[in-house]
Amino acid sequence: MLPTLIRFNFNRSATIGFIGLGAMGRGMAANLLNKTFEGQSGVYTYDPDKPRPAFVVYDAFPEAANKFLTEHTRAYAGRDVLPASSPAGVVRLASTIFTMLPSSPQVEEVYLGENGLKEGLESLGDEKRAETLFVDCTTLDQAVAKEVANEMRQVGAEMVDAPVSGGVVGAEKGTLSFMVGGPAPAFERAQPYLARMGSRQIHCGDSGNGLAAKICNNLLLGISMAGTAEAMLLGKALGLSPDLLASILNTSTGKCWSSEINNPAPGALPHAPTPADRDYTGGFLSKLMAKDLNLALSASKDSGVPLPVGSLTSTLYNKLSAHEEYSDRDFSVVYEYLKEGMQGGVAEKVMEKLNNNRKK
Repeated sequence: MLPTLIRFNFNRSATIGFIGLGAMGRGMAANLLNKTFEGQSGVYTYDPDKPRPAFVVYDAFPEAANKFLTEHTRAYAGRDVLPASSPAGVVRLASTIFTMLPSSPQVEEVYLGENGLKEGLESLGDEKRAETLFVDCTTLDQAVAKEVANEMRQVGAEMVDAPVSGGVVGAEKGTLSFMVGGPAPAFERAQPYLARMGSRQIHCGDSGNGLAAKICNNLLLGISMAGTAEAMLLGKALGLSPDLLASILNTSTGKCWSSEINNPAPGALPHAPTPADRDYTGGFLSKLMAKDLNLALSASKDSGVPLPVGSLTSTLYNKLSAHEEYSDRDFSVVYEYLKEGMQGGVAEKVMEKLNNNRKK
């Protein structure tokens, strides 16, 4: 691979790496790739006399990387979209690296594990280390994010945490919001790249603060989705059609993202189908919502902030996460879970759990 890169006048300082091509990452990487190469004119032109960027990808599941390469290399004559065999390989080829991973263990493994980003960075000279920027878009434990950022800085690179809001649809459309934690100069370096994947980039302060904002956002998101599911289910039981009730909620004080954009009731938004209309596929997975709510509960213990409603919602989503039928479907499937539990005593069991938590 390397001789090919040299023949095409490869330039590490202008090359981007992307690790993690799952449901979110593949859309983000596609926007970053296309908008980087197309530039302002919308047409990519190749000048063989000038050093040019490449786009390097890696995923722990080779089929994910292969699918991305198949979809995107043809547009650039196979010269610019390249695979790496490990995270270490990515950082040896690219100076700006984005990661979008499931959670804390994967971030630790990719950054600090064998053949990880830190190992690859340590194999480079001081100049290449200094030009390297890591942007982690994973939602993970704040303490782990701070530790990893500190490790990378000690080696000579810079890093920001930049978790996202907007879901799979936002990743595909390039309309994500990024909440960024890290030094201001590092944010300024990352911002032009983030703008190719999203519509908002908000600097939240020091390392870990982007995650603090994301955890708070998803705490509220999980609560609002569970509440919307309850309201839609109750309305149906009382004789209201989903589209009628949704139209009322969305012009009244109950309006929220979960009711207006990702309504959990099938048929609620006939002019803008949601995952509920696709058997709850193509969205933010229930098991990931459970993970984020658990992060919020962990943060609440560290900070001493009580989360009684968040605790109940976490209990609900942990049940979904543990259930094979629901864990890998959009988190709005909580509607179906509650619907199926109408005769199974789910509500009573959840309330019992909440009461037990309050007694502790």
